[in-house]
Amino acid sequence: MTENSNIKTVLQKFVLDQCTPEETIEVIAYFRNKSLTSAFPTVEDIKELLGEMPQMEQSKADAIFSNILENTLAPQEIVLPIRKKHYKKYISVAAVLLILLSVGWTYQHVFFNQKQQPILTGNEITLQLENGDIQIISADGTSVVKDAGGNIIGNQNGSKIVYDAKTGLEKLSYNTIKIPYGKRFQLQLSDGTVVHLNSGTTLKYPVKFIANKNRQVFLDGEAYFDVTKDKTHPFIVNADKLNIRVLGTHFNVTNYPEDEQTDVVLVEGSVGLYSVNTSFDPSKNTVLKPGFKGSFDKNTNSIDTKPVITDFYTSWIQGRLTFKNMTFKNITKKLERHYDVVITNNDMKLSDEKFNASFGDQPIEKVLGYFSEIHAFNYTVKDKEIIIK
Repeated sequence: MTENSNIKTVLQKFVLDQCTPEETIEVIAYFRNKSLTSAFPTVEDIKELLGEMPQMEQSKADAIFSNILENTLAPQEIVLPIRKKHYKKYISVAAVLLILLSVGWTYQHVFFNQKQQPILTGNEITLQLENGDIQIISADGTSVVKDAGGNIIGNQNGSKIVYDAKTGLEKLSYNTIKIPYGKRFQLQLSDGTVVHLNSGTTLKYPVKFIANKNRQVFLDGEAYFDVTKDKTHPFIVNADKLNIRVLGTHFNVTNYPEDEQTDVVLVEGSVGLYSVNTSFDPSKNTVLKPGFKGSFDKNTNSIDTKPVITDFYTSWIQGRLTFKNMTFKNITKKLERHYDVVITNNDMKLSDEKFNASFGDQPIEKVLGYFSEIHAFNYTVKDKEIIIK
């Protein structure tokens, strides 16, 4: 930026907060290095760009100008005393320069200290901290989890984050992790509770559980909980309209937003199920026994229970897909989450057909091939889009 026309153009952008970071740095460097040279725009030039400047008392302008000289020019560049005939001009320049530098500092301070959030494609595991910062988690990498103050509160190694129980936090502070389609993840919470998170799942949870308060987390999606026992601090999973209350146990919760019901399958221990708008009362609420599934209807707030084979509902932890008397419409939802694809079914008769099947780590073409052999339908696969004809 050596020509006067260039500085005028960028100066106008600068004042309007339209400069790029590089242009902002260039403008400030220009004023600092050339403020008293012939290349400096005249006061009239700057006023033309900015409009009328507010008047400043001469004594204040003198002090500002002296400070600018001392702090922005190298010692050999300071020529004193200043000739009286130029002094008034330099006072005006100092006043304008002060305003410009103030605008520039404010802009720079806001821009460079603003939290720059990562650009997301929707296929990343993301961790949102209490202050709104978002951290991308690479399932095959390692990283540390910090709070807003820069203190380490957890460590990530591969597909698991372990939170530190010894942090100095004394108030509830939440993190939120989101698992995209096609991926799974694990958390070890500050009390030692281990949570397996299925694809398409969001979990909000305290960084540290606080004494004399319930251990409560918030789930959208599917998760398997291995809860550390603590008789004085019940563990509560909030799944939309349903609360699941435990002291220490193993259970699976399925609560995707598009599902009409929330399913809780108990593997070990006991859990109490109750609506979020009621208080827990074991004499009135539904209490599951191991080997049972409780299904909460989101429309009627009613709960039905029945015995089940729990392995059918927890096999996803090992990467298996298991369908037990499930409609093809619901199967396609699971396939979309598991494989991160979009399935369009144009065979309406197929939607309500029910299937029993179990698959290991197999490509989706092989899974669809199984169903097409039974029902005789054709399909096409293009990138992440599958169309059933």
